[in-house]
Amino acid sequence: MSIPYLSETDLEALGITTAQVVDAIEGVIRGAKDGRVWAAPKAALTPPDGKRYMMAALAAMDGPNLLAVKTVVLNPDSPARGLSQINGLVTMLDSETGLPVAILDGNWVTAVRTAGLSATAARHMARPDAATIGFVGCGVQARSHLQAFADLFPLTDLRMFGRGRANMDRLAAMAASLGIKSEVCASGQEVVESCDLLVTTVTHTGGAAPFLDARGMPEGSFAAVVDLAAPWHRDSFGALDHVVVDDVAQEAALPNKLCDPAHISGDLSALVLGNLPGRAAPSDRGAFVFRGHALGDLALSALAWQTHLDG
Repeated sequence: MSIPYLSETDLEALGITTAQVVDAIEGVIRGAKDGRVWAAPKAALTPPDGKRYMMAALAAMDGPNLLAVKTVVLNPDSPARGLSQINGLVTMLDSETGLPVAILDGNWVTAVRTAGLSATAARHMARPDAATIGFVGCGVQARSHLQAFADLFPLTDLRMFGRGRANMDRLAAMAASLGIKSEVCASGQEVVESCDLLVTTVTHTGGAAPFLDARGMPEGSFAAVVDLAAPWHRDSFGALDHVVVDDVAQEAALPNKLCDPAHISGDLSALVLGNLPGRAAPSDRGAFVFRGHALGDLALSALAWQTHLDG
């Protein structure tokens, strides 16, 4: 039996839009409420070398009958081998029979799904007129988030801070192609204090000291915290009006908390289902602090597979 494999090139060629991704994520969230979609908390391993982060996420739906398992390894030593820091696969099965359906490139799914989760939260939590976006960390996730946020907000200016000149140049070139002016800041905190929208994607480095403080975020701003909050002073999230995680049950089940549970207002499902207001006033400051939810992987994988079949 031959199992179809969709590579990163195949998946990019599908032309899936940010609006489609957000709609798919919100669709599976509603399906979970109706009992047609299920997800398990992420499982993670951190070997004693202090570098690698290994993760597995599982979610399934009926109608269409699909189960998606994403497995990923993050290793900061991989670029020295000519590889991405994060590599993985999504294996899709029929949720009724267990028979294999397809295998998808996990790097594309991770990049696009993660930006899609951020965009879903931002659609509910950020000011619709947000025009300035900032990035602390300028790699693949920064580029995928720039595209997603440019699709949703009237962006005019970009500010960034990162460790790699090549990545910053690529991000600046992408911004220019979207008609967005960019500038490099002297520190990550300078970015935090100067943007309507903020995305932090600092690579896991196994114990680097925090250097970002949420207390400096401007009034009305929103942050998508994509990096397990590793570069943040986590107690500073208590200064914000709203802190949302991707899934409160998942967060409760895992030992390494993203932030103090007392600071968490709710999760993405509560936002989408209208049970949690994204902002109560224009001056409210909020953050989406998240690990990545299996529902997001399922939503994007199912969308990609169906789009492939329709094509």
